[in-house]
Amino acid sequence: MEIDKTTLTDLSIFNTEEEYSVFSKLNLCTTTSGRERLQYNFAHPLKSRAAIQGVQSTIQFILAHQQHWPQQISNGGLLMIDKFFSATIDEIPAQPSTAGAMAYKLFHGPDFSLVKYSALHCFDFIKGMQQMQETYLRVDTPSPLKQLLEQVKKSISKEQFSFLAKHKTIATVGLPEQLSFAHYIRYQYKLHMLELMDIYAQLDAWYGMGQAVITYQLVFPEFIESQAPVMNTVGLYHLLLPTPVSYDVTLDQSSNFLFLTGANMAGKSTFIKSVGTAVFLAHIGMGVPAKQMQLTVFDGLLSNINVVDNLVKGESYFYNEVQRIKATVTKVNDGRKWLILIDELFKGTNVQDAMKCSTEVIEGLLKIKNSLFILSTHLYEIGDSLKHYSNINFKYFETAVVDDQLQFSYHLKEGISNDRLGYLILKKEGVVDLLRKI
Repeated sequence: MEIDKTTLTDLSIFNTEEEYSVFSKLNLCTTTSGRERLQYNFAHPLKSRAAIQGVQSTIQFILAHQQHWPQQISNGGLLMIDKFFSATIDEIPAQPSTAGAMAYKLFHGPDFSLVKYSALHCFDFIKGMQQMQETYLRVDTPSPLKQLLEQVKKSISKEQFSFLAKHKTIATVGLPEQLSFAHYIRYQYKLHMLELMDIYAQLDAWYGMGQAVITYQLVFPEFIESQAPVMNTVGLYHLLLPTPVSYDVTLDQSSNFLFLTGANMAGKSTFIKSVGTAVFLAHIGMGVPAKQMQLTVFDGLLSNINVVDNLVKGESYFYNEVQRIKATVTKVNDGRKWLILIDELFKGTNVQDAMKCSTEVIEGLLKIKNSLFILSTHLYEIGDSLKHYSNINFKYFETAVVDDQLQFSYHLKEGISNDRLGYLILKKEGVVDLLRKI
């Protein structure tokens, strides 16, 4: 699925303030390399139903047998192996005798300590990868996982590793054998070792995704085959909210445009981001925050939420809104399946101009039947002129005023909002009183 940096930012997939990012919340990997691989997976959503279902099946398979996940592979161990390959040390003897091993220990003390400690972590890593291959490489292993484990099996089937079967830890291995093992790893097996570590990074990324599914009680969406785009979600909520409200959302070719209204703070932006985040997570093979979800594979996801001006280029907020809409129209006019999320069109111009521009854009987008659209607006008046279009669906977030206090239910209702609460919010926050006292 095609996605750009603006959309990733709009949906808070990645964020410099990590506690507010989807990636940070779902990153339950055990290693730094696993985290880096997971970040790569997030930045490259999958493009086919088969690829997505392959990852889903892999995560489910790992979870079903997670009690066999090798515990001896650690982040510190992998970092130590990296250090072992990059460190400058005196040459390790290839097949030392007991006396030769003792001599290396005596005359190359600091290097010997590094080599011995590195050998321990290399031993644990190879042992763990053997366990991984023996446990998870089966007839029913999902294809993505099977391909990697077959590479592992081929790489660790070395005569030099035959002694590992006789020892649970390297502590029971003689010093000469430890040095021989370290020599082989450093001088003859380096490329294989780096490949194995890269494979484990992907394995750990999948493992971390599985842990996130359990921790946050996510569900795997069902991808269906359809020439037209479909999304049907029950109990959808936003992953980053501590006490989220859930939504039911259905969009298909007959009703592919959701026109969303409601007062500021009523929940429009959160709803749009909830939908976008769930669709994004579905396309990396991840579970989604919902009770259930059915959808087609989308070719792209594009948002228009947090548009900014550009002082350096002298570009106004409105100009950049126009450029983003132009890019959106160009994209969705290619006949592919897109999900388009637009929050508050044309905030950068006056109301009359914004109404005219918004109507023009919406009427144009309504002609495109092979994509799904969610658009929020504070320009409620334009809704009436759009009601004759059969493929537009009107929803709003209701706001109640009780004793001059705003109450938000965050529940979607059918129709168009008529709330006019800007002045009430200004008054409630004490701004009116402050101005009157000037």
